[in-house]
Amino acid sequence: MSIMDKKAALIAAGIDVDSVMQRFMGSERLTEKFMKRFADDVTFSQLEKAVVDGDSEEAFRAAHTLKGVAGNLGMTELFDRTSEMTEKFRAHDMTTAAEDFASLKTIYDRILQAVLDI
Repeated sequence: MSIMDKKAALIAAGIDVDSVMQRFMGSERLTEKFMKRFADDVTFSQLEKAVVDGDSEEAFRAAHTLKGVAGNLGMTELFDRTSEMTEKFRAHDMTTAAEDFASLKTIYDRILQAVLDI
């Protein structure tokens, strides 16, 4: 399946497909390539480990990286949530950030599944 064949599912998962396609100069092949790289990215698991370990510095680094990836791939809701969490980690507010992590994981899992289905 191509990006355009799965566009509705990607949009439903929270991906702004049109902006991503525009970022990759309308190339469906490039868009698909980078979407599939997202599925292989280890940043989310690094973030999860840092949250479990209570390591605010590593959590900040991972959340900041994930925020950039999400922004570049038009994953608006994931971008917004990681932006919020990045600031909490920056302030070493691990309690609130850890409480918010479950909702971040839900968003991430929904997007990941849509990307895997491409």
